[in-house]
Amino acid sequence: MVIRHVVPGEYGPTGGPAMNDVLGVCQAWGPEAAVIAREGGSTVTVPIADIVSGKPVPPRPSVRLRMSPLEAQQRSLVMWPHVDTEQLGDWVLRSSESDPVRRANSALAMGDPGISFTRAVQRVLDYYRDRDKRPLVMVEADSEVCKRFTDAGWELDRPHEPDTWFQVASISRARRAVSGIRTIEVEMVADDHRLEARVGDEALIRAAYDRDWLGLHALNVEPSRRRQGLALNLLSAMLDWGAERGATTAYLQVLADNESALELYERLGFSTHHAYRYLTPG
Repeated sequence: MVIRHVVPGEYGPTGGPAMNDVLGVCQAWGPEAAVIAREGGSTVTVPIADIVSGKPVPPRPSVRLRMSPLEAQQRSLVMWPHVDTEQLGDWVLRSSESDPVRRANSALAMGDPGISFTRAVQRVLDYYRDRDKRPLVMVEADSEVCKRFTDAGWELDRPHEPDTWFQVASISRARRAVSGIRTIEVEMVADDHRLEARVGDEALIRAAYDRDWLGLHALNVEPSRRRQGLALNLLSAMLDWGAERGATTAYLQVLADNESALELYERLGFSTHHAYRYLTPG
């Protein structure tokens, strides 16, 4: 709820009593005072006599959902430590000689490039042609930047490919969902920031940790072993590893038409933060 109250002994710009608003969860309301818990964990006690007005408001989205798509995507750069990058305003041009995935070989075109759109597009073209690679951009689906690229003749990199969903979840919520699921031995190889876990040659997942975010990617289970708990065992191992390092948020990226994966991730509490797609010159 939000309550407005008088600040005793202070005056506002018009000479009347100064007012202050407090937003948070009402923990107590008695004859003498109300106690409001703010988002950061602090509490405010307001005398009932000082309260001018109050009303319930919808809960705010979690901090992880309030982060911009650009900020969220920047968290995933840690997954590919050997990628060459060039900053172009907010945009990040990326190229890798060792990893062919598109996320390591595309321009993260979100936000403001700092120069005119025409010049920014030309820089993207030159950057990838200088490296003998086809130009590729990652854009937020249906954003203004996406529209400007398509108006300039850029097309989906893979015709008819659905958007990719960038999903996030609370580590604690996801760990509760897989509590007690570890019934299969998982092999893990890790350094300070990255981890690979596998079950023989039948299932594999990779993860990267940075600034209290744990990224999950490359989850793959052999078709003959699917729906036998291997994915959940791998995810459980990854979540534990991330939590041990202080991660509070997990994220992953999944195609919008991958129904079985989406069903699995929903069980763990993942929700879609934003959608993105890859474009290339027509």
